[in-house]
Amino acid sequence: MQNNLHPSWTPPQDFIQVESQVTGVVVYAPRPESAEQDQARSYACPNCGANIAYDVAAGGVACEYCGYSAPVQAKQVGKSAENFEFTLEAIAQSSQGWGVQRQILHCDSCGGDISIPDGTLTATCPFCASHQVNVVASVEETLRPRFLVPFKITPQQTRSLAGEWLGKGWYHPKELSANTVLQRLTGVYLPFWTFNTRVRARWRAQVGYERTSRQYNARTKRWETRTKIVWRWEDGHVRLNIEDHLVSGSANRHISHQILNRLLPFHLNALVAYEPDYLAGWQAQAYETTLTEAWEIGKRAIREQAKKACHRDIPTSHVRNFSMSADFTDEAWRYILMPVYLAAYQFEDQIYQVMLNGQTGVVAGQKPVAWLKVWLVIAALLAPGVFLGLIGLPLLMVGGIGVISIGLSIILFVVGVIISFMLYNQARQSEAK
Repeated sequence: MQNNLHPSWTPPQDFIQVESQVTGVVVYAPRPESAEQDQARSYACPNCGANIAYDVAAGGVACEYCGYSAPVQAKQVGKSAENFEFTLEAIAQSSQGWGVQRQILHCDSCGGDISIPDGTLTATCPFCASHQVNVVASVEETLRPRFLVPFKITPQQTRSLAGEWLGKGWYHPKELSANTVLQRLTGVYLPFWTFNTRVRARWRAQVGYERTSRQYNARTKRWETRTKIVWRWEDGHVRLNIEDHLVSGSANRHISHQILNRLLPFHLNALVAYEPDYLAGWQAQAYETTLTEAWEIGKRAIREQAKKACHRDIPTSHVRNFSMSADFTDEAWRYILMPVYLAAYQFEDQIYQVMLNGQTGVVAGQKPVAWLKVWLVIAALLAPGVFLGLIGLPLLMVGGIGVISIGLSIILFVVGVIISFMLYNQARQSEAK
């Protein structure tokens, strides 16, 4: 801050003049990071001029034509990756966009947007498999991710992993072609928010303690033990230190959160500082759930953790009129990208999604069910009990052998019902969205 500036005085490097609250006083402050404009980065091979892309096996950008490769100059930070406070200043100083020229593939069918490398030729939406897509220029209005977990599973490995998963389960249609699904698997960096916070939860409830006593029963002329629950008001508090609580930045209407949650966990000790090189040749999705919305989702889940911790703090299972308040302090956030292979395919007018964790190889998704197969198997499981019961009913007229048949039929029928219920649930979960 200077007053009556000397004509030869110049501000320090990277300082700019800002608004002053005092008349006659000129104020300089460090230039915000967001004021610096990124230069578009070229991904042409320096040897042959072809497009280069990030190669998972090589761990850097590579050219498939001449063999050129170069490692990504990014620092591995792991769980020590910097967190950011919930302040306007922290958000304002965050860079925007991807840091490289990219395009947006917009789906007219589901409304989804996906970031694709500049010049990519594609005609299919990775969310709903629709061909009603168009490419538009990328508008850099969203925050730039600070960190990401790079892909570790190569595209070649996805074929065996996803193929093995697709082959499981006898109750799927024969018409479901594994090649149809495997050819649609696309590597996409999906957005996530992580949150750190400290929580102090205070609880108050009526807690019941069992009290036993022995009393003489004059009617039965015996001593009996009776248990009585004594209720009293109690209170207490617990402290939780929450680290790296994940909230998806993708809207549930485009990415099934039920499937996505089955891919967890991602190992955040593999976090690296964000570099556009990791996105070369790969698709990515900008967050649809804003920081504020994600924090509200995160707080609801953290409150449930605090509620469970409070119940564990109560020395008995007899609890009523429970209430809890939770205070959050030292809230911090990160915006990161996670590696996922995604496929959407259509079968009999229904859209199904399959996802593969690009770090661990875990596969989850939806598969159509041939319900005729399921009902035939359930009928076969129940038939022995029903058949034996029908035989046993007339045999009851001739003696004890009928009782044995009825007893066996009941046992077989109950076992059949249990197994049938398990098979039905497995089939329903396979189609669950």
